[in-house]
Amino acid sequence: MEKHQSSKSALKATSMERLLKIRQDFIKERFEIKSQQEHYFEVVAKINGVTYINNSASTDVDSAWLALEKVNGNIIWIAGGVDRGNDYTMLQELVNDKVQHIICLGKLITNLYKAFGNLACKTIITTLSTDEAVHHASLLAKAGDTVLFSPACASYDLFEGIEDRGHQFKQSIHRLQSGELFEKYPLYQIK
Repeated sequence: MEKHQSSKSALKATSMERLLKIRQDFIKERFEIKSQQEHYFEVVAKINGVTYINNSASTDVDSAWLALEKVNGNIIWIAGGVDRGNDYTMLQELVNDKVQHIICLGKLITNLYKAFGNLACKTIITTLSTDEAVHHASLLAKAGDTVLFSPACASYDLFEGIEDRGHQFKQSIHRLQSGELFEKYPLYQIK
């Protein structure tokens, strides 16, 4: 009887691993098709050796997982918005391994703090605008890092939709390039 239960448990674990692999492969395939579109893993700029990526279309944990997985090197992750009961468990290992700092953007970010507050990230910051989020990210990032805007949440707390959210992020990057953000937030200059 015990041997039968062990075999059954092993079979169940193997089946779960296969299902997870199939799910991840499906998500990757879907992501690769969309990554040529605006707001889908869109490289906006490279400033002082830091790459800024707009993945505003990330409205769920699956799309955030893909974006985090795709980036090589250290990440400053800008996430947040309207959390619709997200389970961030599948992101914890990636966040622990790759993310140096999390910048929470939005009013409803309690679950992000709960999910990632005890991980190896150096900092978790709350912001209420893309300008503020990008400014903080620029201060935390080092050459070779990637600032990844992949919210993993719906956009309706601060924005009209994913397009508006993505456009505001890109405008903030352009303001960073022009120096406007340092004029707007002079007290935060720590570099």
